[in-house]
Amino acid sequence: MKRFLKVFRFIYPYKWQAIANIITNLLGTAFGLFSILMAIPFLKVLFGTQPLVDVKPEFAFNADSLTQYFNYLVSQIITEHGKAKALLFIILLVIVTSFLKNLFSYLALWFLAPIRNGVVKDIRNALFQKIMVLPLSYFSDEKKGDIISKMTNDVNEIEVSIIRSLEMFFRDPIAIIVYLLILIKMSPSLTMFVLILLPIAGFIIGRIGKNLKKTSFKGQKRMGTLLSIIEETLGGLRIIKAFNAEGKVTKRFENTNSFYTRLMIKMWRRRDLASPLSEFLGTVVIALVLWYGGKLILSGNSNLSGEVLIGYVACFYMIINPAKSFSSAYFNIIKGLASADRIDTILSAENSIKNSANAKTIKSFESTIEYKNVSFKYEDDYVLKNINLTIEKGKTVALVGQSGSGKSTMVDLLPRFYDLEEGEILIDGINIKEYTLESLRGLMGNVNQEPILFNDTFFNNIAFGVENTSEDFVINAAKIANANDFIVATPNGYYSNIGDRGSKLSGGQRQRVSIARAILKNPPIMILDEATSALDTESEKLVQEAIENLMKHRTSLVIAHRLSTVRNADLICVLHEGEIVERGKHEELIVLNGIYTKLYNLQTL
Repeated sequence: MKRFLKVFRFIYPYKWQAIANIITNLLGTAFGLFSILMAIPFLKVLFGTQPLVDVKPEFAFNADSLTQYFNYLVSQIITEHGKAKALLFIILLVIVTSFLKNLFSYLALWFLAPIRNGVVKDIRNALFQKIMVLPLSYFSDEKKGDIISKMTNDVNEIEVSIIRSLEMFFRDPIAIIVYLLILIKMSPSLTMFVLILLPIAGFIIGRIGKNLKKTSFKGQKRMGTLLSIIEETLGGLRIIKAFNAEGKVTKRFENTNSFYTRLMIKMWRRRDLASPLSEFLGTVVIALVLWYGGKLILSGNSNLSGEVLIGYVACFYMIINPAKSFSSAYFNIIKGLASADRIDTILSAENSIKNSANAKTIKSFESTIEYKNVSFKYEDDYVLKNINLTIEKGKTVALVGQSGSGKSTMVDLLPRFYDLEEGEILIDGINIKEYTLESLRGLMGNVNQEPILFNDTFFNNIAFGVENTSEDFVINAAKIANANDFIVATPNGYYSNIGDRGSKLSGGQRQRVSIARAILKNPPIMILDEATSALDTESEKLVQEAIENLMKHRTSLVIAHRLSTVRNADLICVLHEGEIVERGKHEELIVLNGIYTKLYNLQTL
């Protein structure tokens, strides 16, 4: 029940449509019931088991009064026009009530449509919003394909299995309850017999659906693995082909796909059993009702008559379809709850990086950035150990050292991509946790080793994150980044599409577009993470010139493997196994003849 409530909270905003759906379902059920019950008094009069009613009864909104009034109406038609006319009257009344039944059934679906589609939209929005605020550490533990699967297949499964079942979930219990009340009114003893049989049938259906959710959960998880393989394969096609690994990757995919298929076959066979099983059990119950009802009539110890038994069976038969649909809905919901559980792993994931209760907005950077006794670990081993560093406004500080020494982690802590547990980072003397995330990150621009671009135009990639900018500002930023010449040479200039992740551009061009994006943002603090390490000499020269333009009059924190690019830095810090072991200008570090000198000599050679 708790799992269903997780989905139901998305239905609550559509409560008025749900109420309208319930009301129209009630009216549809009432008219459907009326078309059956009106036949009973007619059969009594027609077979002569009840005398004609000559005295007009008082009209009231209750079952007895309506029955007496209808008996009187039928009696009058038979008296004045004959039984044939009375039969025609009944038929016309059945047609009218059938029309009203189906009209209200359609209106119930009409009110249900915005619930079904709105809930799916709201779930997708909630998932996307949560992904936007979750810390980077969450995604390092999750497979990208599995997250995509949760946002697509699992949301779709909820729509197919749960939301589409809402029609039956709202409509069928109402119909079953109304019909049961009428059956109790018609024959309490026979209905007691029915109420003993129905739980037995429900128990059998429940036993079959017991493992459906578990199988569905496994299937959805395996689909996440499939999508992860597809995503990794598309991203690594060059390596796969270079190492002749097509067969190995294909076999891995086919094995996973085969396992997923076997799970789905098992699940669908179990789910498809719901409808025929419920129909068969309904037939068995009807047969037993006829046997027991006939026995009551033949014994003469009951006021149950033959025509009432016929009406009783017809009314009970009207329960069969709702019960059949409800059992199918039950199986669908059980299957969909597995997807709801998977989606909830994202929605209920803890966001450890968020604004504090009294967070303040930082509008400008005035004096210093200070790392104070900073230690950090992702899991067990420390990546940074007791880091102390002060960066003055307008200065360029370079971080160098071997791979894995903690350089990238150190710069990732500044915009709070990860949060500290030991030590603190201060901007203008205030802990960065006391600033709002939006204003803190607004002070900073990032240029990464692997340029992160989007499948969009040059203009939109450069203007990314900057609201209401003009084309002149974008062009000026591109010129400073040495990107204008190759952009205007494309067929549509700044409105040319650059392809998936900038696939239509060279490495140097992608990097210059990302630098133009940082220039347009015009932040006071720049973070450059090995921005030239993957480029050829000519591209490096153009990118390095663009970076120097970007760093003018800004405070810069630069990670570099190529030491030649940071010779002019105001301060170079050498990291080794998470600690700053040397610091100073280029010339000072060369004189120390330590780790920096060793790295510099290796690169020079």
